[in-house]
Amino acid sequence: MNQVMNREAELADRLSQWLRQDAQRMSVLAVVESLNLPQGYIGAGFVRNLVWDHLHDFTQQTPLNDVDVVYFDRSEQTQENAWQIEAQLNRDYPFVVWQVRNQALMHTRNGDQPYTSTLDAIRHWVECETAVAARCVAGDLEIIAGFGLASLFAGHLTHNTRRPLATFQTRVEEKQWLKHWPQLKVVLPQGR
Repeated sequence: MNQVMNREAELADRLSQWLRQDAQRMSVLAVVESLNLPQGYIGAGFVRNLVWDHLHDFTQQTPLNDVDVVYFDRSEQTQENAWQIEAQLNRDYPFVVWQVRNQALMHTRNGDQPYTSTLDAIRHWVECETAVAARCVAGDLEIIAGFGLASLFAGHLTHNTRRPLATFQTRVEEKQWLKHWPQLKVVLPQGR
């Protein structure tokens, strides 16, 4: 168990180093930090794609097509506040496309039991390697990963069994991840 924890800590340190070396990502993290969102992180491709680019030794990072800001606030009854934040970010910082969602409400869209935290919510995302997020807090980077970082750093693309396999397959095809990052290996759970 300690060996796994040590490995995860090493991977989190490496990921933090790569984030710090990326001026655009650090500026985006600073913008989100300034919002003071409860359990606020940036997840999905913002983190995942950075790792995949490094694994493929890309000399230029894949452009950020969107920035997924996630937070967890049970006091909100609708996504209206999230949409207002999203509109403000898209207006004030138009160099990326922002998507903001309160994960405390996303279980209804997904047909799940209520989530208990941002980390719990991202554990329900379609791919295990997408379920990773980062935030900046007082100059320190914090990383959360719903399924750990090992499979992400191994170049895997793993179906999360909490979501339909067809959804996973459609996303892999539509997003053309295997074309852009050809060394990725699709991993399906046993029996699939």
